[in-house]
Amino acid sequence: VINYQENGGFHRDATKAIKKAEEKFDEITPSKNSVVVFDVDETVLSNYRFEKENDFGYVEKYWNMWVDSAKAPAITEVQSLYNYFVRRGFKIIFLTGRKDFQYEVTRKNLINAGYTKFDTLIVRQKNYYQMTALEYKSDERTQLAKAGYKIDGTVGDQWSDLDGPYHGVQVKIPDYQYFIK
Repeated sequence: VINYQENGGFHRDATKAIKKAEEKFDEITPSKNSVVVFDVDETVLSNYRFEKENDFGYVEKYWNMWVDSAKAPAITEVQSLYNYFVRRGFKIIFLTGRKDFQYEVTRKNLINAGYTKFDTLIVRQKNYYQMTALEYKSDERTQLAKAGYKIDGTVGDQWSDLDGPYHGVQVKIPDYQYFIK
């Protein structure tokens, strides 16, 4: 578990976002098909160590090696929100931009970081590689809704994790490292 800026702005802003989210969700009674959709990177798992070691640049080869290591720690504040949802009876779905060949290591990383109870992990399939994050995640949430899930909320560090159809309550986690469309 990581709290990489415990005394800084991230901790303060994330704690504020989590408290606001819990207040909104206190008013929602989950049904048997209620889900909250979480993004993975910089939402539930921190890649800060990797990014810092790589001067906050992106080289796909090194990124894939980091993902394969399955060592990204949980983000403390978001893990508390995840635990809140699990206790309340919401199903959890992880929807990530990580690619299909990273499914197993991502699943392993989530479990090792303490995210042990979830309904589904969705990774980007080849037919989605060329789409924007917003298009991809919107389409996947639409498919979930058509499959009978009631999406009560989305949690992510990018607006592309939250915007589009079937988002429910939008919980924006601060990300001071990068922006994705």
